[in-house]
Amino acid sequence: MKRTLGVCYYPEHWPEATWPDDARRMVDAGLAWVRIGEFAWSRVEPEPGRLDWGWLDRAMDVLGEAGLRVVLGTPTATPPRWMLDRHPDMLAVDAEGRPRGFGSRRHYCFSHDGYRAEAARIAGLYAERYGRHPALGAWQTDNEYGCHDTVVSYSDAALDAFRLWLADRYGAIEALNVAWGNVFWSMEYRSFGEVGLPNLTVTEPNPSHALAFRRFSSDQVVRWNRTQLDAIRPHTDAPVSHNYMGRVTEFDHYALGADMEIATWDSYPLGFLLDRVPEGDADAYLRQGDPDFQAFHHDLYRAVGKGRWWVMEQQPGPVNWAPWNPAPLPGMERLWAWEAFAHGAEAVCWFRWRQAPFAQEQHHAGLLRPDSVAAPALSEVEAVARELAEAPEVPEGPSPVALVFDYGSQWAWEVQPQGQGFDHFALVFSLYRALRRVGQSVDVVPPDHADLSAYSLVLVPGVQTLSEGLRAAMADCPGHVVTGPRTALTTAELSIPTPLGPDVPGLEATAVLVETFPGARPLEEGGAVRVWLERLETGAEVVERTVEGDPVLVRAGRRWHLAGWPDDDAAERIVTGLCRAAGLEVLGLEPGVRVRDCGAERIVTNYASVARRFEGHAVPAAGVLRLRR
Repeated sequence: MKRTLGVCYYPEHWPEATWPDDARRMVDAGLAWVRIGEFAWSRVEPEPGRLDWGWLDRAMDVLGEAGLRVVLGTPTATPPRWMLDRHPDMLAVDAEGRPRGFGSRRHYCFSHDGYRAEAARIAGLYAERYGRHPALGAWQTDNEYGCHDTVVSYSDAALDAFRLWLADRYGAIEALNVAWGNVFWSMEYRSFGEVGLPNLTVTEPNPSHALAFRRFSSDQVVRWNRTQLDAIRPHTDAPVSHNYMGRVTEFDHYALGADMEIATWDSYPLGFLLDRVPEGDADAYLRQGDPDFQAFHHDLYRAVGKGRWWVMEQQPGPVNWAPWNPAPLPGMERLWAWEAFAHGAEAVCWFRWRQAPFAQEQHHAGLLRPDSVAAPALSEVEAVARELAEAPEVPEGPSPVALVFDYGSQWAWEVQPQGQGFDHFALVFSLYRALRRVGQSVDVVPPDHADLSAYSLVLVPGVQTLSEGLRAAMADCPGHVVTGPRTALTTAELSIPTPLGPDVPGLEATAVLVETFPGARPLEEGGAVRVWLERLETGAEVVERTVEGDPVLVRAGRRWHLAGWPDDDAAERIVTGLCRAAGLEVLGLEPGVRVRDCGAERIVTNYASVARRFEGHAVPAAGVLRLRR
């Protein structure tokens, strides 16, 4: 696999006379890709039906003639003002019933058929004009689905579409009433037309109703994106991608990614540390980012892209949108890029080429300052480009450890957390962090992963229900399989099953009671469990207990169940034992140091602000060490 670099560019923001020099400088810096077009609808179609392609034609030609390949984005994340005049009801509506208006971006509801048709129209026009352009290398649909909490909408369009979705899913209203337990509190419906949206209720809505709406909302994103794909594909052979975000879980990225050739994501380590990382350590990593958050998303989006993935937007300096916006330590741009390549990225692209001097993102750094002088990140980008020219190609292959992440379980536990702080993403991430701290390379896999036979260790934490495919894959896995906490404890409709769960292959255990609690319950071996604990009845071997005697980790051969959420100390000790049981090497890593094995290379990254050591080698602060295996 060849590894390349790129950048995001907005020719419509700059005088046309600067474009050739910009393109030349990009190539001189070692960049191969440039993404354009994803916010340019008002310049392409300034009035309904009046199309102005001239400037974009010339931009495509200038970039292509310089030797750059273009990722062309459809402009549907920023519909122009006249679109709202044409479709005044196209706006999403928040849970309080307020429309989310014009003046920024993502101002549309995925369920609005009129705007969906407009989006398909402009995507098709882009494809007709540029689908065979010699500079075109790939497509991007829209921009950052789900960003700014824009998946779930309580509009009239969503209500109408939700009722149709329910009728298709359940067939008869009687089946819906049974599945949701609507006999409780006299919530039974006589027709699908009586079902409302699960907002503005006096107390919490029926959790089955709320979960169904979350599933519907995810399906609407997939349907909406598919309409653009149908408009693009007849006119092009170029692969299609979408740029996902960090810790955006409101829609099923696996389902969306199944329709496309490449997954990309937008990596902002410093912004995310201060805004999205569960229990992030801002004191230690303020100017470096969390040591595991980017890596987790690299592994997640590798799965979403079925092996093909990029970083479409890499943070180049201070951003503008986090609570605080520090500058990266020198060396971090290089570290972030090499970490992405170690996890299998085909390309790393920076956002953006030149810092904008106007509008919402004017304080967001670029590779150039607003006056076109090189910003600090550019020299590190150039260094990575030189290193890539001499680096070996990286073969693909599975990691020794698999970790299941499930968007549907995230929605289920948001709907019915049972206790403050139970969050599927945070649970999975805490175990991922523990695995990384002991030197493991990890594949994040979807909950319907059909073949786990290549893995020595598989973790299935907090998955609401086990699909038949996953259950069969777990049963057939020759390695060690760990379920829990909160795995297989409810039905798909958020009801308690009979017999009680967790019903997991190869291990007999029953959770007769679950409890959530503030604080922590100490374990006999050290550390503690927090948030969640299942009271198990089991004949399996008890490996870990609370000091009060409650089983926390049980085992039957190569099958394990974790009944509580371990804190960091307990998680690291537990995964160390699991790795050793599975025959995996456990590494002693200094704080901030992480390792990723990729083919013949071992990439060592040091997120610490001081130098560290790894197996006798010095690893500079905010630095990367590449070793032959």
